[in-house]
Amino acid sequence: MKPINYEQVLHRLAAYCSRGERCMADVRKKMDAWDVSPSDQKKILSRLQKEDFLNEERYCKAFVNDKSKYSQWGAYKIKYALMQKNIPENIISDALQRIHPQETISRLNQLLEKKKKTLKGNNEYEIKQKLMRFATGRGYTPEEIQKALDSKN
Repeated sequence: MKPINYEQVLHRLAAYCSRGERCMADVRKKMDAWDVSPSDQKKILSRLQKEDFLNEERYCKAFVNDKSKYSQWGAYKIKYALMQKNIPENIISDALQRIHPQETISRLNQLLEKKKKTLKGNNEYEIKQKLMRFATGRGYTPEEIQKALDSKN
């Protein structure tokens, strides 16, 4: 691959960030793939932040919104995914505060109802255990799961 210069990288990354919210980890991954020097990476990240192409708080809020509403993830799974992208803890906790507990229980009820139709079990206890494992894998807390399962009975 032909090496690209600073300006080309900057323009490509500005376009990349314009198409959707990105975090610094996503942008760094792109620059590493393009073999951009660490000093240029630092300058490019700084410029993208200054020109508001990159904003970790905005990214985090959008990520939390999308994953909770559309992917139906719980707070634990969202938090872990954001920590994998090296987002600061305070930004993650602020964004997670935007999830309404009542919407979480409602979303979890719908998710469990849909999943329950596909499960087979010898008894109600076995089905309940499978539902709990499924919801835990989606990142919901044991308290939220229990509340959702109790509301069904």
